[in-house]
This record gives sequence, C-alpha cells and structure tokens, in this order.
Amino acid sequence: MQLRKKDIQTVEMQMGPMIDMVFLLLVFFMVTAKPVKQESDLNIGLPGTVAQEEALDIPDEQRITIRADGQILLNDQPMDSPKGDALPALLATLKRFKETADANKSEPLITIDADDAAVHQRIVTVLNTCAQAEITGITFADNLEEED
Repeated sequence: MQLRKKDIQTVEMQMGPMIDMVFLLLVFFMVTAKPVKQESDLNIGLPGTVAQEEALDIPDEQRITIRADGQILLNDQPMDSPKGDALPALLATLKRFKETADANKSEPLITIDADDAAVHQRIVTVLNTCAQAEITGITFADNLEEED
C-alpha cells in the first residue's frame, strides 16, 4: 500500500488589501486631525500705539480754554480743579495726545484761549504743563470780535 500525501495548502497572507487598508487609515487620520498651533505662533495684539508708515490726519489742534474763574477746559471738557496749581489730568491727556501725534508722524498743536480776566499765573501753569508733555506747537487764540 502506498500512502498518499495529503495536499497541504499553505495559507498566504495577501499583502495588497492590507496595504490598501493601512493607506486608507493613514488618510483618514490625516484628514480628521487638527493641526496644533504652538504658543509662539499665536498672534497676540496688545493695546497701545503703533507707528504709522505715513502721516495720518488727526485733529489739527487741541483747544485749551482758560476761564476767568480758573477753570481749564480741553476741547470743552473740564480738566482738574479751578484752584489747584497742579494739573495732572491735563498733563496725562496732553502726553497721550503727544504720543498719538508722534506715532502718526504729525506735529501736536495746542491753541490756548484765555479769558481776558484770567489770572496770568493760570496761563503760565498751562504753558508749563504743555512743556512737561513736550508739546512745543502752542499758539494763543485771537479773541477780537469782528465788527460789521
């Protein structure tokens, strides 16, 4: 008797479909993944002044009015106490005006409109405050009324 050899079938793993599945999974994960921004790439804009390339048109001048009672108005807005020698609110506002004008590459201009009955020391105090804010473009308003 002769023994028959059984046909032994070898099982092969087909690589083609496996490679297809790997590429499909790779594409799926690439499409669904969100790119992560690093902290250094985040654009954070802080408030402040930015230098301009060209000069911008800002109000030509700020008008400071000095009343007879000593009250100081900057563009019709009351500033500080009428009796105080120091003008901190006016100084802070004029410094901001100067910084804005410098950033816009324009000259800050101030027009002082003093009442005829205003104390001269109050006018000198306003001039000193302008000097502390480093504003040199100062003029005085002409209070003469035109007659017909």
